[in-house]
Amino acid sequence: MINVGVRALLLTHGAGGDSSHRVLVALSEQLEIPVWRMDFPYRKEGRKFPDRVPKLIEALRIEVAVAAQQLDVDPRTMAFGGRSLGGRVCSMAIAQGLAAAALVALSYPLHPPAKPDRLRVEHFKDVSVPALFVSGDRDPFGTPTELAAHIKAFRGPVTSHTLVGQGHDPKPQSTAEIVAVVKQFLARL
Repeated sequence: MINVGVRALLLTHGAGGDSSHRVLVALSEQLEIPVWRMDFPYRKEGRKFPDRVPKLIEALRIEVAVAAQQLDVDPRTMAFGGRSLGGRVCSMAIAQGLAAAALVALSYPLHPPAKPDRLRVEHFKDVSVPALFVSGDRDPFGTPTELAAHIKAFRGPVTSHTLVGQGHDPKPQSTAEIVAVVKQFLARL
């Protein structure tokens, strides 16, 4: 049983997905704390392309308030995260002051594929909560070596887990490993 300040987990989806992604569903079914899965407004409206980051962060802030009220938890006791874009938006919101117990970033997009010069890490230095990064060793959005170099900027403790032989959207057989890693991370907080 998870016994700390982490009383719930809010998860968001990647740019091309939604909250029904198999990993997000597995986490909501298998973790011992409540998991709130959210869809960004562009997905709810049936659009394929994400809104700009400020709008996504605002949508996240609104959803956090709703989730905290519905789950009857203090937002400061919630962990936030998600797949790819979702994890990035959560990390940026936390860097901007969103109170959180932890960050869970699954397949964090360090940069666009084949564009390692267009890094998405400038806010890392402003994140002081414990963070978990889970990504494949074949992820074109950032290699384990690149990730290791950049997560050093975090002010809080960072745990990184590499999925061997996996890309940006790990195969279904990796789902159990991802769930186990997230469960173990949250249990240590």
